[in-house]
Amino acid sequence: MASSGGSITLFCISLILIAVLVLLLLRHYLPLRSTPAYLLIPVFLALALPSSIILLVPIDLASSAIEEDGVPRGIWLPSGAMLVVWRIAYWLTFALTWFMLPFLGEYSDSGHREPRDRIIYSLRTNAKYQLITLTCGVAGLIYIFVTSGIGGTSVKGLVMALAYAWGLVLAIYLMGHGLVALPRRLFRGASVSGRLRQIHTQAPKVHDRMQESMDTLEQYEATVRSLQRTRKPGTTRDLATWIEELASTADAPQTRIGSLAASSDALAIPAVITERYIADLARKLKRARHSRIRFIEEWDRLVRDADDLQAILDAGNSKRLTFGAPSPADSFLSKTTFLTPVTRYCLHATIIPFFRLSLSLFLALASLGVIASELTKAASPRWSLISLTTVHHPNATDRGKIGFAGQVIAGAWLCYMCAAALTSIREVKIWGNRALVTRNTYPESATWYATQVAKLTVPLSYNFITMLPRDIHDATTFYQFLGRLIDLTPLGTGFSRFFPIFVLVPVCATAFGLYGKVQRIAGFGVLAGDDDDADTNPSGYGTGGWREGKALIDRERLGAAGSGIAGASTPLGLASRDHSPHLRTERPAAPTQRYSDYPDVDDNSIAATSRGPQPTTLAAERQRRERQARTVGSPLLQEEDSGNWWSDFTHRVQNTFDAADKPDFNLNFKKPKWMGGGDGDGGAAGGSSTGGGNPFNRLFGGGNGTGSGGGGMRL
Repeated sequence: MASSGGSITLFCISLILIAVLVLLLLRHYLPLRSTPAYLLIPVFLALALPSSIILLVPIDLASSAIEEDGVPRGIWLPSGAMLVVWRIAYWLTFALTWFMLPFLGEYSDSGHREPRDRIIYSLRTNAKYQLITLTCGVAGLIYIFVTSGIGGTSVKGLVMALAYAWGLVLAIYLMGHGLVALPRRLFRGASVSGRLRQIHTQAPKVHDRMQESMDTLEQYEATVRSLQRTRKPGTTRDLATWIEELASTADAPQTRIGSLAASSDALAIPAVITERYIADLARKLKRARHSRIRFIEEWDRLVRDADDLQAILDAGNSKRLTFGAPSPADSFLSKTTFLTPVTRYCLHATIIPFFRLSLSLFLALASLGVIASELTKAASPRWSLISLTTVHHPNATDRGKIGFAGQVIAGAWLCYMCAAALTSIREVKIWGNRALVTRNTYPESATWYATQVAKLTVPLSYNFITMLPRDIHDATTFYQFLGRLIDLTPLGTGFSRFFPIFVLVPVCATAFGLYGKVQRIAGFGVLAGDDDDADTNPSGYGTGGWREGKALIDRERLGAAGSGIAGASTPLGLASRDHSPHLRTERPAAPTQRYSDYPDVDDNSIAATSRGPQPTTLAAERQRRERQARTVGSPLLQEEDSGNWWSDFTHRVQNTFDAADKPDFNLNFKKPKWMGGGDGDGGAAGGSSTGGGNPFNRLFGGGNGTGSGGGGMRL
């Protein structure tokens, strides 16, 4: 038997490399120095352990496929070491998924100050979910006791089978969506103009969410300030101190004038202030702050991408591309340039689009391979495409059936299946407002995303080995550890074998845009539907329209370019954002991008929204959006205005009369002598006697003269 020392060394090096990559990923989304260790270590393990499982599956396949006296072809480990590694990886992942990370997520999301209160809040919140899980577990336990008897193996198999079943249902749905959405996104991204049009379509929705997050945060901060000013009866000293701490973290109402205006957005305060009310308010305040940071970062990234894409299009004539000077806060790699303007244009205009197009076609073929393998494994796993590309020596007896090349291909298949499932998480609406934000991810969101990664990897890994021939995957340590307990009952065997066929449901729903149709019919949607909206609603009506998005982004670019001028203010009511240093303000706007190029954009509305922060409330913001929808408008509104010929005709007639010169009725004529006139001009004669030049005023007593005939008629 060959020695496994080299394989163990390579395995340890791979684990170290995985740990380094996970740390870099955490550094990208979390502030490592300010994140507490009790939160950082579990999140790190929840990402590192699933990544190691993706590495363990190919090693397990090569280790179990060798004969007793044979020479292995790839990286392998002894069976005893393989079993220990699987136990550590699986049970740590299980504990993190179902107990530790949910507890830490609610603990960090709690608004209480004391750790004891946070622990009680987290336990109470998770108890509801655990109670539902326990109820399902009791029903499953009765079924297993009836079919397999009473014993420790039955309880262990129940726990592992239920966790696998729930994870497989979620994994198949998300993977089916990602198998279509991932290649399609790359295919659409190959066109620079198409990507820019998509960004313009998304801009109004992102901008509205950013404004709503600002309004929500201002509402909660106004409530805290109102609590600070008005002391309710029964408020204890501890609650008063707590309120003072919350008020000290709230921003000053710089955009408000007077205390009444500042408290106009405050929520209704109960008559009796309790600790539960303050804790709930503190939790909502934390969520509102992170939501504001999230949407501001998303808006900045949208503007930055549109700026770069527009620069690529503008450089089409000169063939020279310059993105402008980097920001001082950019990294060293961002400041270092290796390309000339000509080579940079060739890279961004030709090479990268061609690479995106080629990769999208390659991933589309890979998606077809995964779907075909899921459909054929129920009948004959040996003839699935994954099996044919992974097992290179099916008739080998003296050496392993899966070599190093098969291990690499198996790892690539498994990575793509996990990537398709994990990339779909960001597009699903049912998760609430959780999101990954660069360097500012909310702790509860970080724990939740880590939970999903740990929850999906194990079911997908076992589903992958079931696509291989029966004699190969039955001999793996993974099957002896997990699969044997899943196949403990006929229900578990049938579920693991036939349920992956339902991958066709999300695949067809995503490929044919069924989510958008369901959303229009029922008024709700499961997925975010940005890609579906682009197919079914190219005009962007209902989301603000791409013209409005282009105007918003151009206005942001012009405001950022003029922020260095004295007295210039940032557009769209945004304050200076120190946490988004990536927006390049050195490059001026393209000379071809003028608001006069858009006949549906009103210059007055642009100027009105470019004055900087304005004192707004929720009602005022809603009225502003309705007014903006009328001025910036969607194509349907323009068609209604341009198609009503009677309205256009009446407006033109009204403008004709309004612009016409009014006649002058102050006529000057010579008065007869019996009316007191002289030889001169009537206005002069009247002025000498009455001080007024209008004879009708003299006739009817309206004059102000002091002479003998003031206001009277001379006979």
